[in-house]
Amino acid sequence: MTSKLLFTYYFEMISGKYFDDLSVGDVFDTGGITLTEGSIIDFALTYDPQPFHVNKVAATDSIFGGVVASGFQTIALTFRLFRDTGVLTGTNLGGHGMDEVRWLAPVFPGDTLRARITVELLTPSRSKPDRGTVRFRYQTYNQNDVEVLNLVMHHVMARRKTND
Repeated sequence: MTSKLLFTYYFEMISGKYFDDLSVGDVFDTGGITLTEGSIIDFALTYDPQPFHVNKVAATDSIFGGVVASGFQTIALTFRLFRDTGVLTGTNLGGHGMDEVRWLAPVFPGDTLRARITVELLTPSRSKPDRGTVRFRYQTYNQNDVEVLNLVMHHVMARRKTND
């Protein structure tokens, strides 16, 4: 790796928020992403090949009246939008899972999604002082401000090093 690449990699690794930088009530708003019919069908063909995700004719006869995105695609895109804010860059160590997953409205081709992520709880690790768990509430909205997804993710986040 060249020194420029090393510097870029290192810079990207340390640019996120540490556990210690966060407070309950902090809110992070993301940019948006617009889904195309092709992106919906491509995702669903691989991960969730139900007729209302992959077949235009069958989808027209479904309760949705047309092709809709998989809820799993909506979760993945929501996480990607949050990741792209830089909050997690180099400080997210993984996660303990998700709770309270609710798909509240269908996502159609042409919808533009954005997310709001709120810190709900901060729990320092008792056994590993270099990390803590952050309970983030994820809320995803379409271009009409209709909430389409609501869930909780538990992220393990690095703590700042101390000189104890």
